[in-house]
Amino acid sequence: MKDIVIHWMRRDMRLHDNRTLLAALDSGLPVLVAFLFDQEILDRLDNAQDRRVTFIHREALKLKAELQEAGGDLLMDHGNPTTVWANWIKQLSENGLNVREVHVGRDYEPYAQERDRKLSNWFDQQGIAFKGTKDSVVFEKNEVTKDDGKPYTVFTPYSKKWRKALQPSDYAPANSAERLSQQSLVGMDELVHQQVPTLEEMGFENVWKEGALVPPTIVEDQLLKSYGDQRDFPSVAGTSRLSVHLRFGTVSIREALRQGLATSEKWTTELIWRDFYQTIVYQFPHSATDSFRPAYDAIPWLNDEEQFEAWCQGKTGYPLVDAGMRELAQTGFMHNRVRMVVASFLCKHLLIDWRWGERFFARHLLDFDLASNAGGWQWAAGSGCDAAPYFRVFNPTSQLQKFDKDLIYVRKWVPEYGTSLYPEPIVDHAMARVRAIETYRSVLKPNP
Repeated sequence: MKDIVIHWMRRDMRLHDNRTLLAALDSGLPVLVAFLFDQEILDRLDNAQDRRVTFIHREALKLKAELQEAGGDLLMDHGNPTTVWANWIKQLSENGLNVREVHVGRDYEPYAQERDRKLSNWFDQQGIAFKGTKDSVVFEKNEVTKDDGKPYTVFTPYSKKWRKALQPSDYAPANSAERLSQQSLVGMDELVHQQVPTLEEMGFENVWKEGALVPPTIVEDQLLKSYGDQRDFPSVAGTSRLSVHLRFGTVSIREALRQGLATSEKWTTELIWRDFYQTIVYQFPHSATDSFRPAYDAIPWLNDEEQFEAWCQGKTGYPLVDAGMRELAQTGFMHNRVRMVVASFLCKHLLIDWRWGERFFARHLLDFDLASNAGGWQWAAGSGCDAAPYFRVFNPTSQLQKFDKDLIYVRKWVPEYGTSLYPEPIVDHAMARVRAIETYRSVLKPNP
């Protein structure tokens, strides 16, 4: 029997600057790289045209080709994780390969934590070491805490401690790609024939549009240098659009941070927000589905389904809200400033439960990340950690005047704006603002 180790790629779909792959290579044993389409996750996706599945599938095929050039290959399958792993271990054994270790990048979301606990026990029963590596964040779990060891729940002191703790070693590149040429990899020639799962076999359609689905992985320094001044204007290409790549690990968080430290403090702060939300969902897993502050679960939401549908379709009569929702539906992306406006509108103007909006975003966002999505929605609703106070109600009209006064963004996505075809506002701002504040106040203490 030939001993090998496996690198199970999950949120680290790249060969360069990959600490988990480097950990597998450091074992000194031949490395087999694997990727699994988790059926438990796929079953939650009710849209056969889900852009993320197409994106992940294409990235996996690209990785397979890169690994084949390096003398290895990518083992791929879809199904229940334990079932797939049992089949893989059995197949490898029948081909004379004994798996000694399985290396993964740690994942901090509730489902991933539960899945990895179960698999860790299963691997232990098979005599296989299940080893996790920090790769998708700069700081994880309890690495940035208050002086008493408790987790931060307010961003500003967290970010100050984060910056103080940061050392060059925290963002130094991992030489995983270079090491691949020096290490023995396991190729498919050592296994029985492997069929790559197709999108159709998994119940999805290929929605790829060349050049339109995914932004580039490289961000120009000049864009980041002007990020602080340009990022709030949705008609301007002033944001990095790296969120999808950071979500699936097609770009290293350390690579992004190195560039941020050299060009933009404001953009670096956004990367710290990402670490903060990952820490929150790990330390407080209930916040993924319930209000971080339990008192906010008592808010008597109106949950008007007709108004929710108008919001989903971008037909609220508020042009900035509608432009954002239509951009999301057509591209899988929404500008961050607009995300705050549409989220506040749903929760405050319409008094619809933030979870409805969070689930809608989860279904449509190409860059959907549970920790950031739930964190952002709870910020808008006032129910989260370090959230906007409940009496802060975004005025979508003044937001439009401030950030898209020439209507460049609005006219791109709402071409009928200003004509008789555009609907009247479904709710009056002044009335909605007062109603929201009174509704929140009815169940919350004066200083929630």
